[in-house]
Amino acid sequence: MSRTPSRPPRPVRPVRPVRIGPRAAVALVLVSLIGVAAFGWPLLADRQSGLAHSQDAPWLFAALLPLLVGVVVATIADNGMDAKAVAMLGVLAAVGAALRPLGAGTAGLEPMFFLMVLAGRVLGPGFGFVLGSVTMFASALLTGGVGPWMPFQMLSMGWFALGAGLLPGPDRIRGRAELLLLAGYGFVAAFAYGAVMNLQGWTIIPGMNEGISFHAGEPLPANLARFVAYYLATSLGWDLGRAVLTVVLTLALGGTLLRALRRATRKAAFDATATFDPDPATATATDPCPPVHRG
Repeated sequence: MSRTPSRPPRPVRPVRPVRIGPRAAVALVLVSLIGVAAFGWPLLADRQSGLAHSQDAPWLFAALLPLLVGVVVATIADNGMDAKAVAMLGVLAAVGAALRPLGAGTAGLEPMFFLMVLAGRVLGPGFGFVLGSVTMFASALLTGGVGPWMPFQMLSMGWFALGAGLLPGPDRIRGRAELLLLAGYGFVAAFAYGAVMNLQGWTIIPGMNEGISFHAGEPLPANLARFVAYYLATSLGWDLGRAVLTVVLTLALGGTLLRALRRATRKAAFDATATFDPDPATATATDPCPPVHRG
């Protein structure tokens, strides 16, 4: 009895992050420019400007939501993906929002940051930006943290996850080297997130020491020097806890979660191209108008 030779196993195709197409790139640049202007305009304002981020926050939030939808739509249009990608975004955002209350308010220990690093690495910068923003929005609703700071938190977390998607070697660096790369990024970006969010609140906090308070209308270098002093005095220790926890969780759990995320992405086949290859044996039977063969 002859045995049919078994087929060799198909090689596992490496999962690459979702690329940024031209339309998604335009949407990301637009929302980032709006975010930079929203964070930085007090530094360039005069004394009579009436500085208050609580007044511009609703306008920023109103502009941010349609732009986030635009990034998702543009990414899907550029890459030909379907609703499975949006479903994965929703699941990861829900997990991230559930992680935030576990440590928020305790020495800066926020476990959601390491998940944003890993998800941004796997899903790519476009979806990473949307995931970070939506996660922060969902966590604000979950914890009652809705306020004028919320749209700024959404932007900051979006940039945090976007940066993870822009790290080099997504299809070459694997294993321990990749975990070290992600841990190093998470450590640095945790401080960057804290500094950006401090800039949002620093311009409207009254009654601080002369050397660290914001002076509207003063030259930009002088105010930036005061801001550095303010950050070092008030927030460096808090952000250190966030950075260290991100590194520890990335090194301890990153390998397992990266494999799980890539397996889910591979099964979802975000980058697969739909093809139709009918079986010749059944083509005639299923064809309502079979060809007529003339003798």
